[in-house]
Amino acid sequence: MRNRSLIAVTATLAAGALSLTACGSRDNSQAKDASGGGSTVVTIGFDAPLTGDLSALGLGMKNSVELAVKQANETKEVPGVTFKVKSLDDQAQPSSGQQNATQLVADKSVLGVVGPLNSSVAQSMQKVFDTAQLVEVSVNTNPSLTQGDGWDKGKKARPFKSYFRTATTDAIQGPFAADYLFNEAKKKKVFVVDDKKTYGAGLAATFSAQFTKLGGTVVGTEHVNPESKDFGSVATKIKGSGAEVVYYGGEYPVAGPLSAQIKKAGAAIPLIGGDGIYSDEYVKLTGSRGEGDMATSVGAPVESLASAKKFIADYKAAGYKDAYGAYGGFSYDSAWAIIQSVKAVAKDGKLPSDARAQVTAAMQKVSFDGVMGKVSFDEYGDATNKQLTVYKVTGGAWKAGKTGTFEG
Repeated sequence: MRNRSLIAVTATLAAGALSLTACGSRDNSQAKDASGGGSTVVTIGFDAPLTGDLSALGLGMKNSVELAVKQANETKEVPGVTFKVKSLDDQAQPSSGQQNATQLVADKSVLGVVGPLNSSVAQSMQKVFDTAQLVEVSVNTNPSLTQGDGWDKGKKARPFKSYFRTATTDAIQGPFAADYLFNEAKKKKVFVVDDKKTYGAGLAATFSAQFTKLGGTVVGTEHVNPESKDFGSVATKIKGSGAEVVYYGGEYPVAGPLSAQIKKAGAAIPLIGGDGIYSDEYVKLTGSRGEGDMATSVGAPVESLASAKKFIADYKAAGYKDAYGAYGGFSYDSAWAIIQSVKAVAKDGKLPSDARAQVTAAMQKVSFDGVMGKVSFDEYGDATNKQLTVYKVTGGAWKAGKTGTFEG
């Protein structure tokens, strides 16, 4: 809205038993320095927007991955293995994501990747990673990434065995929002807007299908340019539509100004979106006009989870200046899933020659109690934890409301 045939370098291997320096990923002195004494070094790659409009989310994800790796090293979670993080900025651009994927694949010490945030970026990375048998654990939500393009027609087919995610999908999130609006908020007429990107358009589609199925009416639809900040014409159209609520498929850099301009145009109706707008930045962008707006986000509120108390305390103690945000807990769990997969294939600090393939296979069997709850994956690589929460802007801040899931 969250890598390679690892070079197993030990003190004895550094003596010359294995000539791995030809891979160009590091020399023996680098491995020894990184580990503090000759243990095998495994890199966890990370990709997300670290600059640009969505950096507030990406930086919280990055910090959370680094925290997981730091704690794994401190507790010697995988004996004989030292983890490090290689973070790359995709600026929420698919082309940058694909370049980053190629760079991570080329680093033979990378045995797993956390990210990306954006579904459209993930589409550009999946095949690169899958060809290299490099596991990717993401936090994005478009169903086609794991279930194929025919998922909504009853033809689910997993396109890439190396792709997993710790957050639930928009096949559930969109209908969950529709159920809430129709049955609990008692809204019967909605105007639907999306940014035409993979995430936004997909989310808007699943929402609209369920809302109309329930008996609601989509009184209008519109697509907006995610690079624009002027939505005056759209706001005027919404005002004249008779809509009781606006559903937006996209992210907060557009949703915030859109909501403010709708109210400015004279339509005193709330805007609701998915996890892509659930950020403190959204509240800053809307100002007082955002009061009453809503968002659904993946998982239960992290602050309400007993499983997240240590994560929250440790994150605060680490002194990160960026909030962990909507995806911090999921990113921590994604990194920990990679760590557990490495643990499953490492023997006395040594890794097999086909480490990437074995780590990917091990991921399918991962199961542990994570920050956001139980972490495990179904046959498509999707999270078995399918909880979602509705949030509302109240008193200038997001307040949690209903937590549940869509039962179909």
